[in-house]
Amino acid sequence: MTTAITSFVVIAVLALTGVYVSWRAGRLDRLHTRLEAARFALDTALIRRSSVALELASSGLLDPATSLLLAGAAHDARAAQPARELPESDLTRALRAVFSQPDFRASLTGLESAQELLTELEGAAHQVFLARKFYNDAVAVTQAARRRWLARVLRLAGNAAWPEFFEIDDSLVPNGDQNAEADIPHLTTSPDHLA
Repeated sequence: MTTAITSFVVIAVLALTGVYVSWRAGRLDRLHTRLEAARFALDTALIRRSSVALELASSGLLDPATSLLLAGAAHDARAAQPARELPESDLTRALRAVFSQPDFRASLTGLESAQELLTELEGAAHQVFLARKFYNDAVAVTQAARRRWLARVLRLAGNAAWPEFFEIDDSLVPNGDQNAEADIPHLTTSPDHLA
């Protein structure tokens, strides 16, 4: 009788362990799927931002030197694939330089096409900010799940690459700005409305 009970307990423990391992493997698979979706959303947001920056550079609203600077940074950001962090940060710095020019907003006052373009660029920059945060959150959760001892011992992640954070300078607020607590300023409003 005790042998039957012992056998039953061993079988039950093995079954529960198998269910837990299966659940853990399924969770890792779902986390990697979520990570891929977040990376796709981030890539889409980065491409949209560089497209709108190129549109602004070619719009004729900026002086030639500024247009050339912005177009070069946007082109470099689009062309860089494996190591995108530095070119994307350079594009952010170029955008920040454009918007921090003295009387930049005043020079565009009354131009409806300029306001539409700035609104679109503001939306694209905000989307990059959000997409990067969601992606990095997904990376953190996936890394934590992969660090668990069961996932490491049984190699539940398989051959999936180790997820890496995507760190760029994505704030359009100049350093030392009075509105420095905001990551994304409202480009379409005048500074008087921000106070």
